[in-house]
Amino acid sequence: MHLDVYGDTLGAMVSAGALASSGNQVQLHLSSQELVDRLNKGRCPYREPGLAELLTEQRKVGRLSLTTCQTPPSEQSAVVWLALSPDLLDEAHEVLRELPTQPKRDWLVVNQSTFPVGSTEALQASLEAVGVGNATSGAVVSLPDLLTEGAALQGFMRADHWLLGTNVPWAQRLVYELLRPFNRRRDSIMLMLPREAEFTKLAINGMLATRLSYMNDMANLADNLNVDIDRVRQGMGADKRIGEAYLYPGCGFGGLSFSRDVMSLASTLQTSGMQAQLLDEVLHINERQKEALFRKLWRHYGTHLPGRKVAIWGVAFKPESSRIDNAPALRLLEALWAQGVEVHVHDPRALPALAEWAGERDDLILHEDPYAAAREADALMLVTEWKAYWSPDLARLKAVMNEPLLLDGRNIWDPTFMKDNGFIYYGIGRR
Repeated sequence: MHLDVYGDTLGAMVSAGALASSGNQVQLHLSSQELVDRLNKGRCPYREPGLAELLTEQRKVGRLSLTTCQTPPSEQSAVVWLALSPDLLDEAHEVLRELPTQPKRDWLVVNQSTFPVGSTEALQASLEAVGVGNATSGAVVSLPDLLTEGAALQGFMRADHWLLGTNVPWAQRLVYELLRPFNRRRDSIMLMLPREAEFTKLAINGMLATRLSYMNDMANLADNLNVDIDRVRQGMGADKRIGEAYLYPGCGFGGLSFSRDVMSLASTLQTSGMQAQLLDEVLHINERQKEALFRKLWRHYGTHLPGRKVAIWGVAFKPESSRIDNAPALRLLEALWAQGVEVHVHDPRALPALAEWAGERDDLILHEDPYAAAREADALMLVTEWKAYWSPDLARLKAVMNEPLLLDGRNIWDPTFMKDNGFIYYGIGRR
């Protein structure tokens, strides 16, 4: 089958690579010739495990070609796969308005983009406006992007579930055929209407964000009650009605898509005339939580921070990512700088993004070695739980630090073990 995939997103590149790997001829349309050239040289913009290798392999065997969004779909194509950024809805409509109407094709448009609820129906109207959208010759379906950064390729090829929004039988059958190579263990496709699929995607992220913010509130309360939140977490997770997922408290969540989906859901509630009180509070708790480590540092040093040196391990919004979109570390950095603190940072992948975000600053020093970042530091803050940070050389770390003060924003270290090794330890609700 011939497909044209539009978008620079992680979802676009994962979808293009995966669909090409199953034998399809895929043309990936990118926003600029510069990005086309980068990918043709094997330089993938996402540090996603296996993605760069897959794209290179599929280009070499001839099943994946790269072009810009200005290039029309291939002559054999009748499937357009939209995986655009959430702010590019107008561009999505433009793609459909420019679709060739000759020779006659039965267009299937798969909307994987996270646009507002109702966008798939609006795109259907654009398809009909060019005379190729009706029950028999053109349909737009919703297939929301449920991928998780760091496991996106596996999430497509062995998906736990898909949300397919359509009420057009032939379009349903064609999507099932496209996904058949990745849907063999069991039928993972949940069929619903387009609006239901779009809303479900937002509702999922709203629920996950609510669980995270709830646990952060409980962790802060545990601090006041002299309770270890980790035991509480395990007790809650053992209840089958609750389960263990997304019960880990920390110093806040980030990520462009996750945060934007929650805000989009809150906005949808408000524009519908309903109060978004719960989601507003979820977002408020999350922003407040991003300063949790700063508040602990502030109290430890009796509010006197000017002139101190603090090390941060991890600035990416999550492990296995080079992105810092809405990352808790950004809010933390701003709070530290406001108090005259010199900050030394290590991260396995996100230092270039941080340098671009911060610009040239005398109070920000980036390090390729985590122990160099901690040298002569008055405190070490762990913000992103990279695996490389889980078992540090404690003797070396204590030797290089000015003050053996650890602030664990992800609760990955054992408090008792750290204290036994001569460190002052603060976690999120830990004892």
